[in-house]
Amino acid sequence: MRDLIIDIHAHYVPQQLADRYDATLQTATGIRLERTPQGIALTFPGDHAPRVVSPALTDLAARSAWMDRNRIDHQLVGGWLEIFGYELPNDAGLAWSRYLNASLMAALSQAPRFTALATVPLQDGELAAQVLAEAYEQGFGGAMIGTLPKGSSGNLDDASLDPFWRMASDLRAAVFLHPMTFCGEARLDGYGLMNALGRVEDTSIAVSRLLFSGHLLRFPGVKLVLSMGGGTLPYALGRLKRSFTNAKGKVADPDAGFAALYFDSCVFDADALEFLAVKASPERIMLGSDAPFPMGDPEPLAVIERTKLDAEQKRAILGGTARAVFRVRSDCAC
Repeated sequence: MRDLIIDIHAHYVPQQLADRYDATLQTATGIRLERTPQGIALTFPGDHAPRVVSPALTDLAARSAWMDRNRIDHQLVGGWLEIFGYELPNDAGLAWSRYLNASLMAALSQAPRFTALATVPLQDGELAAQVLAEAYEQGFGGAMIGTLPKGSSGNLDDASLDPFWRMASDLRAAVFLHPMTFCGEARLDGYGLMNALGRVEDTSIAVSRLLFSGHLLRFPGVKLVLSMGGGTLPYALGRLKRSFTNAKGKVADPDAGFAALYFDSCVFDADALEFLAVKASPERIMLGSDAPFPMGDPEPLAVIERTKLDAEQKRAILGGTARAVFRVRSDCAC
């Protein structure tokens, strides 16, 4: 069997999310769902406007055609971060995460080109651990989480989340970390900077806290995968190490934690990808597209092919490492 080309960074919201929704779930979560000409519209408690799911997120036929054009055999898909519901009360967040996972698994059960990544109610560490364990029993390939565990606030190194990280370590789970809306910085308004730069900074801040707190050393079984090439971290690692030296033992060594990280290739620039390979090693990089969003890479293999990495290194990035890190479904299409 030839090597599979696997895209580890993609998003999908199944139509089943709307088809299976009922009044009981609306009562349990407080989320109102409507079908509109623009797509599925979800109004969360406290929202002034609905969060509309782009039709591109629900169209598997168009997705498969795009994958064919780009020579991608298989894709790991998580949901859309805007509807993960971390801002919900704990019980509502639990019900909503389980519903998202059930809808995703039902939609992809007969679609062997796709492996599902679960969501968890990250607002509560115990519940997040419980749902992650359920997801692994159900056959999910890993989990996708956001950077802000309370929706618009919170930190991934909060002690309350230790049960989640402990469960992920025990399961040796792949956890794909994806940025959320970068909050509290007015200078990102305009010019599309929220997407172009804010999400990169969001990842960098969240993971720097994990490095300095020693989380990746305390929970060594976690396979933490960063989107967008790790944001600014590869470039800023020397500065983090200098800060560690100045802290004189008050924080963990960021170098040790950085060595445990994995990265996607969604950086759009061959020089940047080569630099990431120098800092992290090619064996810790995997193909990622961020499909189907406009800020995603429309030709994600091209940036890898333009690098000076050798054939074996490129082969690992294109799929070999992904099969070792994630639980790619056994019936994946070839």
